[in-house]
Amino acid sequence: MATHNELGKKGEELASEFLQKNNYIILERNWRFKKAEVDIIAQKDTILAIVEVKTRSSDYFGNPQDFVNQKKIKLLVEAINEYVISKDLDVEVRFDIISILKNKNNFDIKHLRDAFLHF
Repeated sequence: MATHNELGKKGEELASEFLQKNNYIILERNWRFKKAEVDIIAQKDTILAIVEVKTRSSDYFGNPQDFVNQKKIKLLVEAINEYVISKDLDVEVRFDIISILKNKNNFDIKHLRDAFLHF
């Protein structure tokens, strides 16, 4: 596996652990619908948190969260619409980003709630 793929998998593991420590229940990881892949679907109370995880080894090209583009947002919104309908859920949906920046052997984790709006 390529180094960047390993870093991405490590980031998703760290993000899942972070969410669980903050009382979220992980419902799905790497859930797919058509061309979209949702990194984490988690629930806390009546909020369904759709979490895109961005992990980088450097902020030289920008912060990790800056790499979530409009195309990705559109795919996520379409996928989660299908997820909520197919599971017949009555929840508030929130789109979050967990930004992880590796600094030597440490990881700086930031949870950005309501990172973008869905239209």
